[in-house]
Amino acid sequence: MSKPTLFQIDKSLEKPERVMLAGVMLSADYTGANELREQAFQAALNEAAELVRAAGGDLVRTETAKRDKAHTALFVGTGKAEELAETVRQHNIELVVFNHELSPTQERNLERVLQCRVLDRVGLILAIFAKRAQSQEGKLQVELAQLSHLSGRLVRGYGHLQSQKGGIGLKGPGETQLETDRRLINQKITALKKQLHNVQKQRATRRKARMQGNIKTFALVGYTNAGKSSLFNRLTKADVLAKDQLFATLDTTARRLYLNHQTSVILTDTVGFVRDLPHKLVSAFSATLEETALADVLLHVVDAAHPDFERQMDDVNAVLEEIGAHEVPQLVVYNKIDLLPDNKRPAGVLRDTRGRAVAVNVSVTENLGLDALREAMIERAE
Repeated sequence: MSKPTLFQIDKSLEKPERVMLAGVMLSADYTGANELREQAFQAALNEAAELVRAAGGDLVRTETAKRDKAHTALFVGTGKAEELAETVRQHNIELVVFNHELSPTQERNLERVLQCRVLDRVGLILAIFAKRAQSQEGKLQVELAQLSHLSGRLVRGYGHLQSQKGGIGLKGPGETQLETDRRLINQKITALKKQLHNVQKQRATRRKARMQGNIKTFALVGYTNAGKSSLFNRLTKADVLAKDQLFATLDTTARRLYLNHQTSVILTDTVGFVRDLPHKLVSAFSATLEETALADVLLHVVDAAHPDFERQMDDVNAVLEEIGAHEVPQLVVYNKIDLLPDNKRPAGVLRDTRGRAVAVNVSVTENLGLDALREAMIERAE
């Protein structure tokens, strides 16, 4: 009989975990006028709420706090931690999610005070990836990222945590006990890296075969839920999962796209990015993200109806720089223009002073501007 794993989900659970979201506004994270800082903080909090729902949690409470800097031991400070503990007791909270990255010490101390499980933003995103990974490669990548994240969070020893009944962040790679020797984790990480290295070699072989055919490669990139998979499906008539939720699809998919009688390209759909995408995840998905770095053109899909779309574009470009893809030419695709008032972004191609296509306004759901996008892609392919 196999032993339970550290992330194992109990299938007997009939209802989602009751989750409280804790958002802390640190002075160093937000600059500018007070109103703009509040708006940016609220946007980050709304995104965190969507992440909780994407992980399958029942968000029953949201608590906020302001600090100049994080408390060394408890992140929020002793007084606020006691307030949160009282809220946990009153509302039967099972999991507290912090919309920030916590140190292992802060996470353990908070669990001791709150008397429930604590998950930080990194752990929450990893939990979603563990839930959504479908391919063997995707599962390997998520497992590597989770184990890397957990290597410093193994020793807990609190009575309320010793019975693992499952929940968000408890699905994925295997380990036997909370007291597991970190050496075993490191051995598993080494083995996973070897497996992913083999995957990377196979991917390189397939890419070499494509390049020998002199076919340009276009990679779809963008913030999660910007509409990349929907656009991919509409252009290639594929059936990639496309839902109105964060990280609906993780696995890279490639299709040949015929633009006209003379031009065809390879179009790849990649994982969506998000603010503060965990470095462990970027590292684990290096084999997949390499497709982005080696593309000829990036189609940067943007949710033009999102109130903070410019910041989302900056976040995507920051990740692209991290993976070495910042110098790949971009064609920006402003999607969801049908949700904008008064025809604010009419469908069509936007050109620079030299007449080059630099962006296209489209609506995938309303089938607006897609012919213009194909024309712009033909220009870039040639």
